[in-house]
Amino acid sequence: MRVAVVVALSAAMAGCVSSPADYGASLSRLDPKWASPECQQARVAASDYAAREKEHPGWGFGVLLGPYSMGMVAAVKEHEQQQRRLLARQMHLQCSSQPLPKELDFDPATYAPKKTQYP
Repeated sequence: MRVAVVVALSAAMAGCVSSPADYGASLSRLDPKWASPECQQARVAASDYAAREKEHPGWGFGVLLGPYSMGMVAAVKEHEQQQRRLLARQMHLQCSSQPLPKELDFDPATYAPKKTQYP
């Protein structure tokens, strides 16, 4: 059980991405794109995501369910990391004239749900 906890925690910490709302606060307010309606919508989406993220139980809930739920909690955390990256990328594109930073320069289709075909 200790190994599962260590693996899950190290996997979660390896790819930590800051909150999209925090990332938006770090962008320049002097940029001409900052006051655009698209940027305002991106900032609202980021703050809504931050509020939703605070509502769910998180790691403590997985610990209460036992060692078998750690994989499920790790998968949820991975999905949250992907959503944070997508929202931060969208916010940068909508609110900044600067080129994308290296950590946000990726193809968003890599995080798209995969279509599976069942027999």
